[in-house]
Amino acid sequence: MLTLGNAPGARQDVVVTVVDLRSTQGTVLACLTDRSGTFPDCADDETSQKRVVRANARVTIVFNDVQPGEYAISLLHDENGNGKADKTLFIPKEGFGFSRDAKVRFGPPQFSAAAFTVGRDAPVYQTIRMRYLSR
Repeated sequence: MLTLGNAPGARQDVVVTVVDLRSTQGTVLACLTDRSGTFPDCADDETSQKRVVRANARVTIVFNDVQPGEYAISLLHDENGNGKADKTLFIPKEGFGFSRDAKVRFGPPQFSAAAFTVGRDAPVYQTIRMRYLSR
């Protein structure tokens, strides 16, 4: 007998654990997208799933009912709560992170570096480390 979790075409949850936040101030903004052209800033991506959660020592974010496919996640630790990434001379003042712990080199990673697969059989779990370039 098939259950909903393994039925053909079943949607899965993507569960993200965010670690290494430097403070509990503000919020963590999260975006899950399957569109490389809108990654990592999903502001104009109407098909992406976005979440805003309070910052804490450890944060868990759940994206529900995700269709099978290739996705990437971007995070921002919005410490001052203004809803955007604050920068000084193009250098982020707030924390950021990406799925698969994709590295930053002269700008955000490519979609392919952060991409992971959501299948039909089980939820996906990601641990993303928040990174900071300034104090």
